[in-house]
Amino acid sequence: MAVPESPPPLRVVGTPDRQSDWESLYQEHVAPLYRYVYSRTGNTPDAEDVTSTTFLRALPRLRSDVSSAEIGAYLRTTARTVLADVWRQRHGTVLMEFDEQRDASPEPEQQRDVDVTPILDGLPDNYRSVLEFRFLRGYSIRETAAAMGVSVANAKVLQLRALRRAATTGASYVEG
Repeated sequence: MAVPESPPPLRVVGTPDRQSDWESLYQEHVAPLYRYVYSRTGNTPDAEDVTSTTFLRALPRLRSDVSSAEIGAYLRTTARTVLADVWRQRHGTVLMEFDEQRDASPEPEQQRDVDVTPILDGLPDNYRSVLEFRFLRGYSIRETAAAMGVSVANAKVLQLRALRRAATTGASYVEG
């Protein structure tokens, strides 16, 4: 039984004999990566910092035997990590863990239908109308305003007031 030859060692793009590969790789990927980062940060200084940090972090791990698309994907992934680090440093955000039991949506059998008729009956006519158009008939705010013969701004105000009144009415209805 022949012993298989060991594969040749992988060469890192940034080694001295591969400097031209690193430069061509940088030239090929810097503009798309910068645009990606800029779309996330919204400002030039941060985009430049994150882009350069991304290349510095990725350089030791880049291999010369992978496709350009794979390198681009790795750079974007590294950029997301750098962006998260920047966000944490600036805003002191602690990432929360996902609690499946707490965050899971209720099962369909746990959801219940509620009769909103008593709540709607307790509202003034214009409040009832705006809620019916918006939430029971699925009208947009523009369609609701046109159907009620009011301005869009007035329809928004009516909707807000109607929801507040319905919430207080609904709370007293449920308690009583």
